[in-house]
Amino acid sequence: MHEMSITQGIIELCLDHAGGRRVSSLDIEIGELSSVVPEAIEFCFEACSRDTLLEGARMNIIRIPGMGRCLDCCQETPLTEIYGSCTECGSNRVTIVTGEELRVREIEVDD
Repeated sequence: MHEMSITQGIIELCLDHAGGRRVSSLDIEIGELSSVVPEAIEFCFEACSRDTLLEGARMNIIRIPGMGRCLDCCQETPLTEIYGSCTECGSNRVTIVTGEELRVREIEVDD
């Protein structure tokens, strides 16, 4: 399960930026096209944060919908898969605009 190593990376990043303070909450953006399962991240978070300054922190996952731009008709189109087609013209020449995100957007630390 690659979500375990992703979760460990999220925790390390938060610890690096927390400056030795306890983290009370964090916001994570996960794109629908990122191949990361948000529920698996939630499951792994409790185990990976145990005995760290993130133990007990509230994790808020913000899901970013997939969106693409058609190279043929120049319209933006929703995407539910990486190689989706344009909903306007049916073209498969679509570049991804959003949906591949995986980032820590914000952490809240105790004073």
